[in-house]
Amino acid sequence: MDVLTDLKTFARANGMPALAAQLDDASFVAQAELTSVAKENGIGVFAKRAASGHADRTVGIR
Repeated sequence: MDVLTDLKTFARANGMPALAAQLDDASFVAQAELTSVAKENGIGVFAKRAASGHADRTVGIR
């Protein structure tokens, strides 16, 4: 995620708005996939093996 953020910052600073927008999309997809993998591996609040209960907000992965 940090690499995508760095690339997006570089793109914006160097007049590449289309690339920055694509990197925003890539960051969204990467976050979704990381969350999905974490769930499947029993990591985090929303994992299959997590303690039962209600969570009212999403925890980011970095």
